[in-house]
Formats: sequence, C-alpha cells, structure tokens
Amino acid sequence: MSGTASDGPVLETHSLTKRYRRTVAVSDLTVTIPAGGITALLGPNGAGKSTLLKMCVGFERPTKGGLRVLGVDPARRRGDALHRLGYVPQAPALYRDMPVEDHLRLCLALRPTFDIAHARERLVALGISPASRAGQLSGGEQAQISLAIALGTRAPLLLLDEPLASLDPLARREFLGVASDAAKGGDVSIVLSSHVISEIESVADRLLVLGDGRVLFQDTVASSLGNHRILEDGAPVVGLDVVAGFPGQGNARHLLVRSTDQSIGRRSSLEEVVIGYLALGRQAA
Repeated sequence: MSGTASDGPVLETHSLTKRYRRTVAVSDLTVTIPAGGITALLGPNGAGKSTLLKMCVGFERPTKGGLRVLGVDPARRRGDALHRLGYVPQAPALYRDMPVEDHLRLCLALRPTFDIAHARERLVALGISPASRAGQLSGGEQAQISLAIALGTRAPLLLLDEPLASLDPLARREFLGVASDAAKGGDVSIVLSSHVISEIESVADRLLVLGDGRVLFQDTVASSLGNHRILEDGAPVVGLDVVAGFPGQGNARHLLVRSTDQSIGRRSSLEEVVIGYLALGRQAA
C-alpha cells in the first residue's frame, strides 16, 4: 500500500452497530467517505463519533454490520488496517519524561516505514524542539507532536478523534492549519471528529453529523451551505421544507429550511446547518 490517498472510499460502513449491554453507541450506520480532503465528523457527546473511530482502528469490534477502512476489515485484519492509517486520540499518548526526538525514534523502531525526517521537519517548523520533554510542552504542542507522528506514518488516512477539545483558540488554529496543509497536498485523507463547528468550517470539505449513533446529515460543505437557508421564527413556511427550529441570538428562534432560493430568509452558516440537524435528531429520538 503506498502512502498516497486511495481513489476509492477511505471508509465504508454497512448497517454498522455497536452495543454495550443496554447502550447502543452506533446504530445501523451506513456511510461512505470518499478519498481526499477533510471530513468533519460532528455530533454531541454520546453521538457515536469516538466509537466509530475506535472500530476503524480495531480497538472495538462491531456488534453487527460491516466496516472497511481502505478496503480492509479492521476487525479481521487489524494489522493491515493499522498500516493504512494514522490515529490521533483526544489525549496525546506521549511519555511525559521522554524527549520528543525519542518519541520519533520509537515510532521508527515500531514502524520501519515511518518518515522520521518528515515528522521532525513539521515540529521544527512549529518551533517545537526535538530535545524538549513531552511533559514540559503545552497541550497544543503535545497535540502537534501527535499529529506530526501521524503524518510521519505517511498513511493515506488519518483519523483524528477530538484533538481540538482541550486546546485554546490559537492552538486549535495552528493544529487545523497543519492538518489542512497536509490534506491539500493530496496524499492523505482526514476524518476529524470535533465539537468546534465554527472553526471546522474553514478547513472541512465534507460533513458527517451523528446523533445517538445514527446519521443525521452528510454532504459536502459547499452543498450544505448552498442548499439551506435560515428563517426567523414567525416567517411564512407554507410550502417550505423545514428541517428544524433551534434557539438563535437572544430570544430569537431560527428555522433551518432546505432551499436554494436566495430570496428566502438568509444564508445559513455551517454551524446553523449542523445545529438544525442535531435539533431534528433530538425531535426524532
């Protein structure tokens, strides 16, 4: 498997379900994520985002249904699946007393194809000294180390599980800038799980919104913005395809509608599209 992104889907699921006793974390999930760019995996806590990514890595096994990562079933061929992807968890998995350079050398020992020069170059460009001990660095710097290691695998798919959750706004932008540059290079596809909808808008190419383990909405960012409008509560809605209502600024209430007619309401933001479908999911629960 080369380090370039595949022409086929990077992730496919069919009726994928994961149950923990009485709790259903992922329910009958059928999605296809094409190669290239950044897919934002969005949804509230408990939506199934982390569970889906953990099944992709092979940390969890599906209760039923199918899952393929770049054509490989990680439940049956975990080693092959791991060779095709890089994974960044929410909490950086670093040794606090170990220098950054030793982390890179450990990765090389564990994965002979690891591009240590590429990872080192990323960190130096960010001003992170390879001689620094991981525990002495900020949360944003530790996240950048995890991302540099994932990029150093030269895997065609990166799975980033809530890496922005504990970062300050500047660290978030720096992290997203590195991820976006990598995706624009065309040799890696990224699935980025996040709650930070407003900042995702500048880097994401596609959306996959989950709620209660189900798909609530999926589309490209461009189509999501072009196919929805926002109305203030009380505006005429007869004949319109209303998705859902949700609170706006102050006491205002907004309605998300499916429409390409620019004379209707106003242009929706990506955050409003996502919130609208989350509200729809809550109504259906």
